[in-house]
Amino acid sequence: MSSSAIAPARADASASERDIHVQFRDVNHVYPARAGHEAVHALGPIDLALQRGEFLSIIGPSGCGKTTLLEVLAGLVTPTSGAVEIDGRAVQGAVPDGVGVVFQEDASFPWLTVADNIAFSLKRAGMEKAEIATRVDYAIGLMGLTRFRKAYPSQLSGGMRQRVCIARTLVTRPKLILLDEPFGALDQQTRLIMGEELLKLWRETGATVMLITHSLDEAALLADHVAVMSARPGHFIEVIATGWPRDRDSRLASTPEFGALTSRLWALLRDESIKAMGPT
Repeated sequence: MSSSAIAPARADASASERDIHVQFRDVNHVYPARAGHEAVHALGPIDLALQRGEFLSIIGPSGCGKTTLLEVLAGLVTPTSGAVEIDGRAVQGAVPDGVGVVFQEDASFPWLTVADNIAFSLKRAGMEKAEIATRVDYAIGLMGLTRFRKAYPSQLSGGMRQRVCIARTLVTRPKLILLDEPFGALDQQTRLIMGEELLKLWRETGATVMLITHSLDEAALLADHVAVMSARPGHFIEVIATGWPRDRDSRLASTPEFGALTSRLWALLRDESIKAMGPT
């Protein structure tokens, strides 16, 4: 897949280049052999250019390297070969400035209130109290947590705790938000509501978003583009533009166009999922 699938050519090539936020160039990752097990080519080759302000969902069979891809972009895994750039700068060995990461696991601190959880990283950075208060108030309001700012995680539902984790990422004002199955433990109805909260966050902040998900409905509803990965070693077999308006919400799920899109995604994914399961 060429990078033009996500960063289409424009009349002003230099402007198009300036709009590219994330670039993967021929990225591969191989986990080395150990303890009698063979090396595993987990990912690649990956070529991808992600536009600034884009919302990209990535789907693929289990074990295809989706999380590895996100961890490479986050600077948590160094690829075996190839290059990854954010704003034209190489990603090397640490989470880059301006990048926020949210994983599926509940990462809230049980001994801190909602407000203190959200403020935690800002306090560690030595930010002034007034600025912390402003940012925390904004994030709490945006994520619908105003009534629970003094509550502890044990007093919240799973969905609310995940909103706390997203808010804690939001207050750092990341330009790039990476989400690895953030709603995976939630029921379908709550996932739809959380998806709408995420879209609201995306619209209000203008951030670039990359979402890893196993849910075809979630991928189709939230994204500008859906990238479908192959069985391991994972590479992109197709990137599909959804064509949705920016102010979309979960009502899209009842339209014929939505059904057609999810059917297309499953048609692409079915054979790859069977391959990933191995011989039957």
